[in-house]
Amino acid sequence: MPVPAAAESPFLDFRNTNSLWCSVLVETLVRCGVRAAVTCPGARSTPLTTALARHPAIEAIPVLDERSAAFFALGRAKRSGCPVVLVCTSGTAAANFLPAIVEAHESGVPLLVITADRPPEQRACSSGQTIDQQKLFGGFVAFHHELAVPEARLELLGYLRQTVAHACARAVQPHGAPVHLDAPFRDPLAPVADGTAEPLRGVLDATFFAHLSPDRPAAASVTWTPPATARGLIVAGPASPADPAEYAREVGRLARTLGWPVLADALSPVRHHAAEGGTIVAHYDALLRDPQRAEALRPEAVLCLEGWPTSKVLRGWLERSRAEATLVAATTANRDGLHLRTRQIAAGVAEVVIAAVRPESDYAAAWARAEAATAARIEAALEAETELFEPKAAWLLARHLPAETPVFVASSMPVRDVEYFWPQNARQTRFHFNRGANGIDGTLSTALGVAQGGAPAVLLTGDLSLLHDTNGFLLRPKLRGSLTIVLIDNRGGGIFEHLPMAKFDPPFEEFFATPQEVDFAQLCAAYGVEHVAVRDWAQFVALVTELPTSGLRVLEIRTERKRDAARRKALLDGAPGRV
Repeated sequence: MPVPAAAESPFLDFRNTNSLWCSVLVETLVRCGVRAAVTCPGARSTPLTTALARHPAIEAIPVLDERSAAFFALGRAKRSGCPVVLVCTSGTAAANFLPAIVEAHESGVPLLVITADRPPEQRACSSGQTIDQQKLFGGFVAFHHELAVPEARLELLGYLRQTVAHACARAVQPHGAPVHLDAPFRDPLAPVADGTAEPLRGVLDATFFAHLSPDRPAAASVTWTPPATARGLIVAGPASPADPAEYAREVGRLARTLGWPVLADALSPVRHHAAEGGTIVAHYDALLRDPQRAEALRPEAVLCLEGWPTSKVLRGWLERSRAEATLVAATTANRDGLHLRTRQIAAGVAEVVIAAVRPESDYAAAWARAEAATAARIEAALEAETELFEPKAAWLLARHLPAETPVFVASSMPVRDVEYFWPQNARQTRFHFNRGANGIDGTLSTALGVAQGGAPAVLLTGDLSLLHDTNGFLLRPKLRGSLTIVLIDNRGGGIFEHLPMAKFDPPFEEFFATPQEVDFAQLCAAYGVEHVAVRDWAQFVALVTELPTSGLRVLEIRTERKRDAARRKALLDGAPGRV
């Protein structure tokens, strides 16, 4: 006897086979905890987009540009830690997802990518807008599957439900990752009623979707016996845990147990929750530039958490130290780009138990003294700086942003200025970043994804990174929240000024620095974005001390690229006199 229709999900759509198929797919996503989707316009994806748009538990956002859409979804997933659905039509649209999928793979972000496709009989025959989409993203996805062509049969809908539930699980277990479902559709693509799905009305009862909530296995503890040395240190690399404060407390637990200092990357919560305990070192790049001090602080053992920081100075010093290293990260992927004498523990920081007694040593105290002296020197120099000097922007943001502000920092020079000059603090700033592949693509769109639906956020970026993703400005009308873009406009690629190639001009200026002459005020006006030309630091502080609750704005700081590169180096090297 058929189950009454009232027992069915009210969001199943029986108008035709494609409508029912996609409504079952979306209902499964919802039962598995998915709450956000980003869709791109196109005909072949019509059934998917329609089902996502009509389900009240899904926030579906349409985005014109596929590359921008993918990075926007990446930003949403970074902030929430939950899978975000990403949908496009067939053909080259899907190829534009690749850069964001690469970043998601490298940084462990859950994305559920669904690419609409032509049915098999319309492939390899010059059918329009059709390419080979099978395993399009190669090894950058944790799971790939081509779904069956939709049919209004109960057994096939059961297959669809289980396959989608499995894809959701693979996106979060054993760690975040992108997954790919290729979804072929035959006509009709629009939700026209044709009677093909009606026989299943009253058959799909509430039990059809039971027990689909994601199941995360409990993590097991790992006991680690550290080397028998008092000259050990912890290196806290970039990390985006779901609970930054708890993560910092766990790192503090390890530091207190071991008695080791913590060299905390600015992209680790540890630097921004300094009150959680232990000896925190933020200015390691500058203080290790002194050869005598670097040798005096040479470690014999290193515990690295998540991965190595950006600092080339720190990396080189660690390589020369020949210290025994242990790397802790909740992944089986090789995270040791330095190729030290490293043992990797595939676990989270909270799962690590230290099987050792805290050794007595002055090593941590020596680090604390070096940190205090270096911090005081840099603070004094930046405090006295009156010109629009690039590093001071990051330093002032650290001091004046509201507590717990989400900050997305672009790659290249901005992330390095944050690492060099953002001091340890207890303001609980939450950093987001695309440091899996370290690219500049998608910077604006990812930051907008981070800002969507959350607290007022900030993007710190250079001019080239912003220009590389100006289509992200098309998201302005969709922004639910606030994003303040702090734009360091030095008319080119400032990071290249620090490379040996900078001494060879030509061809350096034209082919590497890539100077640009964009009028950002006019660019912002074209997209309806507020633009402010920052005159001085007092105005800048006033603009970032209290952030707007809604809208998108650009605070442009015009700087001198070559001058600032030389002065930055002098400041980090501890050169005497004015920097």
